[in-house]
Amino acid sequence: MPDDSRPSPIVFSRGSWAETRRIADVLRKETVGGVLLLAGALIALLWANSPWSASYEALIGFTVGPHALHLDLTLATWAADGLLAIFFFVAGLELKREFVAGDLRDPRRAAVPVAAAVGGVIAPAIIYLAVNRGGATEGWAVPTATDIAFALAVLAVVGRSLPAAMRTFLLTLAVVDDLLAIMIIAVFYTDDLAILPLLGALVPLGLFTWLVQRRVRSWWLLLPLAFAAWALVHASGVHATVAGVLLGFAVPVLPAAGEHGLAEHFEHRFRPISAGVAVPIFALMSAGVAVGGPAGLRSALSDPAAIGIMLGLLAGKPIGILGATWLTARFTRARIDAGLHWIDMAGLAVLAGIGFTVSLLIAELAFGAGSVRDGHAKIAVLAGSLAAALVAGVLLRARNRTYRRVQAEESVDSDGDDIPDVYQH
Repeated sequence: MPDDSRPSPIVFSRGSWAETRRIADVLRKETVGGVLLLAGALIALLWANSPWSASYEALIGFTVGPHALHLDLTLATWAADGLLAIFFFVAGLELKREFVAGDLRDPRRAAVPVAAAVGGVIAPAIIYLAVNRGGATEGWAVPTATDIAFALAVLAVVGRSLPAAMRTFLLTLAVVDDLLAIMIIAVFYTDDLAILPLLGALVPLGLFTWLVQRRVRSWWLLLPLAFAAWALVHASGVHATVAGVLLGFAVPVLPAAGEHGLAEHFEHRFRPISAGVAVPIFALMSAGVAVGGPAGLRSALSDPAAIGIMLGLLAGKPIGILGATWLTARFTRARIDAGLHWIDMAGLAVLAGIGFTVSLLIAELAFGAGSVRDGHAKIAVLAGSLAAALVAGVLLRARNRTYRRVQAEESVDSDGDDIPDVYQH
């Protein structure tokens, strides 16, 4: 007979002190990255709509790289295919760490944020396809992705007193969301597949895996192998960011005797590069759309593709996340942690509608970089993400005041061991 004696899983549960401290460190880096991301996007928008817009187009279209290796790419492509591979490498590390050594190694606790991420992908796609039936259906995946850095930056500004478990939930949801997005890119946005380079990528990937499993940290060995795997995946026609996720999954999480885990080591080294350099530069190279002209704001508002993207982000994301969370909680007997309410979940679900980085990437893949519809899609992503941030900000700001008192109570450390009392009971 099944064992029903185990306690029901708790949504937004506090988790362990070690995991709470680690998540807090991650959030600090991602919050800074979100500010830089926003700065890069604003610079791109202002530049693309200024009298110097021609210099912006010249910058993103400048070609650099070895022609013999078929890597003579524009700077915009280097940002989308190269720098975002670093972003997805860190996402792969984070996801593996959560499910191998984090609080989500219990499948029952992991079920809720994973189901929420899946619901947050399915519902926006359905809404987009409903709006664009018979039209630009290739853009169905644009509103399915949540931007980790941007969403966490907004959460840090409006919700400093919100429970740490809410931040953990959003981080986990966004990382799983990114994994689903990269799977969508690999399956649905790979037009011409070259088998030989793809098979060739298995060689450096296998060597990289063999070395890291033996706890080798030498950058002069690992970086060339990682670059070779990335270049071969790029040459195969599969989007090169897939290589970043595969490399992240190859890194072992559990530590050897007497040392930190290799995943923790790499995450510590590469997360600042991802959040502080890779993602902001991608935003600078991708967010520069002209508000006027044929691809501008007025024409975007009449394009069903743009309307579907905005509705997908602002309505589809919260509907999918809340619906999947409720269904999972119902069938797994999960319950909301004491003192929290479904309105907290609603605020996070709306916040997940900020779909910046990966949404911009999928828009380029779906409609073609620089096309009129790509411009419409980017405007829709920016508008939908901004609207989601504002609505979520109102909801979470109100809840933040409620949790200030709770935060003060949970910070009590009566025995002076640097671990709050609530994590010891």
